[in-house]
Amino acid sequence: MSDVTPNPSSEKPAAYRVLARKYRPKDFSDLMVGQEPMVRTLTNAFETGRIAQAYMLTGVRGVGKTTTARILARALNYKTAEIDRPTIDLRVPGEHCQAIMEGRHVDVIEMDAASHTGIDDIREIIEQVRYRPVSARYKVYIIDEVHMLSTQAFNGLLKTLEEPPEHVKFIFATTEIRKVPITVLSRCQRFDLRRIGASDLVGLFTTILGKEGVEFEPDALAMIARAAEGSARDGLSLLDQAIAHGGGRVEVNAVRGMLGLADRARIVDLFEHVVKGDAAAALAEFSAQYEAGASPPVVLTDLADFTHLVTRMKYVPDAAGDQSLSEVERVRGVEFANSIAVTALSRMWQMLLKGIPETEASSRPAGAAEMVIIRLAHAANLPSPEEAARRLAELSGGEGGGNGSRAPQYGGNGGQPTAQAALSAVARTPEAPVQRVQSGGGTVTMLRPVPQAESASLPVGRIETAPAAQPTAEPKVPVKSVADIAELCTKNRDIRLRALVRAFVRPVSVEAGRLEIGLANDAPKSLVNDLSSRLQEWTGIRWMVILSREPGGPTLAEAETMAQEARVADARQDPDVAAILQRFPGAKIMDVRIKVQETEDEPETVEAAAVAESAEGDILPGDDIEH
Repeated sequence: MSDVTPNPSSEKPAAYRVLARKYRPKDFSDLMVGQEPMVRTLTNAFETGRIAQAYMLTGVRGVGKTTTARILARALNYKTAEIDRPTIDLRVPGEHCQAIMEGRHVDVIEMDAASHTGIDDIREIIEQVRYRPVSARYKVYIIDEVHMLSTQAFNGLLKTLEEPPEHVKFIFATTEIRKVPITVLSRCQRFDLRRIGASDLVGLFTTILGKEGVEFEPDALAMIARAAEGSARDGLSLLDQAIAHGGGRVEVNAVRGMLGLADRARIVDLFEHVVKGDAAAALAEFSAQYEAGASPPVVLTDLADFTHLVTRMKYVPDAAGDQSLSEVERVRGVEFANSIAVTALSRMWQMLLKGIPETEASSRPAGAAEMVIIRLAHAANLPSPEEAARRLAELSGGEGGGNGSRAPQYGGNGGQPTAQAALSAVARTPEAPVQRVQSGGGTVTMLRPVPQAESASLPVGRIETAPAAQPTAEPKVPVKSVADIAELCTKNRDIRLRALVRAFVRPVSVEAGRLEIGLANDAPKSLVNDLSSRLQEWTGIRWMVILSREPGGPTLAEAETMAQEARVADARQDPDVAAILQRFPGAKIMDVRIKVQETEDEPETVEAAAVAESAEGDILPGDDIEH
């Protein structure tokens, strides 16, 4: 049999390894990207010999949980000709390092809890831990996605996890730390692997592309880093795809088309049109981005991201130094942060948070996105709730003509004007004129809508004076107190409103057509509106129900309770009642009722009936005690 020399040209080329596997970290120095706290803790623990029996690694996908577990197993079993102890200095490969990193070492057992969830799998581990490792220093069990173990499996593992043999170590990894029982967590040292920052990812991509000899544009790497959302594995997978998509180059246009992103500069332009309230220009810009291939939900998401960026720059000026930002975002973001109020940014952010899921769920995402943009542009011309409340307070405060009258506070928000009431007062339509409020017979302040032609130079709502309003008409049914209102509720068979009035309404002032009250705690928010509408219906005149900043008097229920307590106290002072209470130990006054009797021949007499009870017998209500 003759020897045959293989032809080198006939050998198959090595299989391509994706970047996420090819550049997987091999030691703790590689893990320093974004995980410095964990590396520092493990370094100190290994140097002092304080090695735990179990570790719990948690974090989002792709931050390096499984890779960290393998590096940790390698550090526990590190052995060379010069070093034979656990260490974190792994620059020189040891005897077991290669096999451990490739996942084929006999003493490092990796188990995926997603496919081995039952008690039988854990029982197998429990039976094997008694045996010493074959060649390594420790037998290491790496259980990935440990939160997917069943309750029985967790319970079966507890005793072994608490008191494992000296030659056994456990390393758990999970993305759902809240699903792991606290009894398991308490037996482990926990490490939270952080999301990797966009700037760190850009630096990692730059290093890898330099080793691969691939040309790139920095803005393209920033796009990929943002899309990775803190996951190195996701970012490297996208980078692999971008290299293939760009034919060996990583370019901005190719990455934008691959990810379905809009041009960041055009997003900034769209943001500018929206904050200026130019709906036509904003729709035109969105249409251009949509025709260029941008996804409507992605456009709105990018718009929300830029809104967040501008808001963050307002409070953290150093945010402009983020390497993942383009020059346009950095420069114009700072300009917007210095010129736009945080209330407008916050309102825009809230509307986008509501509009993005609407667009994603819509059968016509482009139309839904346009409606969101129209709402955003329209809201830019409206006053913020704070501005509307301030204008309302100023207008109402000026009505008293220097009499020191308070600004009325509408609604049930702890004495503060609600946004709905304030906006409705500031921006009225001609079909819904502002109600005139008379104060001291002088001029009243009114609001009227501003014509479209004047909206560019005037604020929303204009102040003007009008002749004094006519005196309020007298009601059909006189209402002079809260008790009268409760009586009206009884006559009109509105038992619910009567109970609410008695329990929650604290009177401040009652006039014809004007009721100023305070509300007790836990009062329904609709009570003010219910009172206003019912009083108008029952009395025939319009009523203004105002929440006052003053506490007001006691409620009807509180007043009755205090009156009853006063009557009981008076009854205790009566000599006859005191004698009865002394005669019957344990007796107590249960009720006091006032009787008023008037006859033609004798003056008015008042009798108090004290009802008492004791162990020996009852003092009946019929046994009246005369005063």
